[in-house]
Amino acid sequence: MDYLSIKSLHIILVTSWFAGLFYLPRLFVNHAMVSDKATLERLALMELKLYRFMTPLGILAVGLGMWLWFGFGFSGGWLHLKTALVTFLIVYHLYCGRLMRAFAEGRNTRSHVWFRYFNEIPVLVLFACVFLVVLKPF
Repeated sequence: MDYLSIKSLHIILVTSWFAGLFYLPRLFVNHAMVSDKATLERLALMELKLYRFMTPLGILAVGLGMWLWFGFGFSGGWLHLKTALVTFLIVYHLYCGRLMRAFAEGRNTRSHVWFRYFNEIPVLVLFACVFLVVLKPF
């Protein structure tokens, strides 16, 4: 596969993964605000389905990113910082899975306000990653 095809697929998968990273914590905000059983169960199911959908997207996005890095010889400090941010996103993703399980088991202890702040983390990481990739500042 050629460079532009891999890069295009990588961008599509990253965009799709981020859609999940933006929406799942938003579901947590709503989940933390409700108390009726039917809504709690519906949100838990939505969270589980979204998590199962976005996980393979993240794996493929990271895999193609590594292919771009190692297959086409990218280098520079910007790439190391971007890799650190992607590693942080993987941890964030896995932590979302842990939060999802806590909700499903009725063990959530965090408020909807906390989840509103938590929801903004991937937005900040996305900004940083895009600027690093486009500007390659170092």
